[in-house]
Amino acid sequence: MPMLPARARILLLLAGLQLVLLALLSREGSRRRVTYFLGIFTRGGGGAGAREALPRGRHHNASRPGDVYANLSVLLRPPGRPTEQLPYCPKTSPYLSGPLRVTFPPGLMLQDIVQRNPLVQPGGQYQPPDCDPRHRTAVIIPHRGREQHLKLLLYHLHPFLQRQQLRYGIYIVHQAANYTFNRAKLLNVGFREAMKDEDWDCLFFHDVDLIPEDDRNLYTCDAFPKHVAIAMDKFGYKLPYKSYFGGVSALSPEHYMRMNGFPNNYWGWGGEDDDIAIRVALSGMLISRPSMQLGRYRMIKHGHDKGNEQNPRRFNLLAKTRRTWRQDGMNTLEYTLLTKKRQPLYTNLTVDIGTDRGPRTRS
Repeated sequence: MPMLPARARILLLLAGLQLVLLALLSREGSRRRVTYFLGIFTRGGGGAGAREALPRGRHHNASRPGDVYANLSVLLRPPGRPTEQLPYCPKTSPYLSGPLRVTFPPGLMLQDIVQRNPLVQPGGQYQPPDCDPRHRTAVIIPHRGREQHLKLLLYHLHPFLQRQQLRYGIYIVHQAANYTFNRAKLLNVGFREAMKDEDWDCLFFHDVDLIPEDDRNLYTCDAFPKHVAIAMDKFGYKLPYKSYFGGVSALSPEHYMRMNGFPNNYWGWGGEDDDIAIRVALSGMLISRPSMQLGRYRMIKHGHDKGNEQNPRRFNLLAKTRRTWRQDGMNTLEYTLLTKKRQPLYTNLTVDIGTDRGPRTRS
């Protein structure tokens, strides 16, 4: 049988390779195989070594959000190394993955969250087991009658913060009794009580119904007060107005005291966020924000709470902020701490903050 010319043999070999490639691509998992073959030509090799060449914590796909609990099982302290000998955590956590899938598991119980977060200590405290954290953040959540929302937030927030390799603690500030709700005053209480526990370098003031959607939205402080929840699904993932400061915000202790904390006299829904934004400006600071891509939040749908009706005095109070901010805030805060309990997932502070008519009268 006569031998084929060299050129014909090469063409026949290429045709065979094409048939093999088409057969591979026709089967399940074609996207991974395309990536593999492209990797051979673009990086000079394939397989595990090529995949590891991608920078850790930065390969993300916005069209395919990930599981907030993914990879957390690898968090273990190196054997035989005491805590004081751990290296500093890297400036960029290797556990960041980008966009996260927000789910609301049916029948979720607090014990389920405890089991999924075995490294969280009593009081909702956490320390990275494999490195010395660069940041210490307290998360303060005002609360009353939102137990289901609280469970859903804790389910997402604990692994979200662990992915960022933070030293953190979560504080729930529960307003006692059924008098009109006062969000800003509860946040002032949370600040004071949290700072008694530890010298936190950043405090996040967090509504109970907002779930972060991207773990690159870092829960650390900036040079100026930071408004974080800038793209909520409630507002079509847009900032509703330029000075908006609601939902989730972050301040260092120095920022907080410079602006005299938050106002104490906003009873009911609305107004306090705008007052806080005015305080930031009057104290000579700017508002910092992450990008729209990172500062995305999903709101848990709910109606207005009983006892948190719209504040009819909010516009009158806002008109006086320039004159009153130095006389109403941390320097005039009064409350009674009724109980402080270190629960498995958070520190619960139950407080009496009075009423919109003044201190409560006790029989």
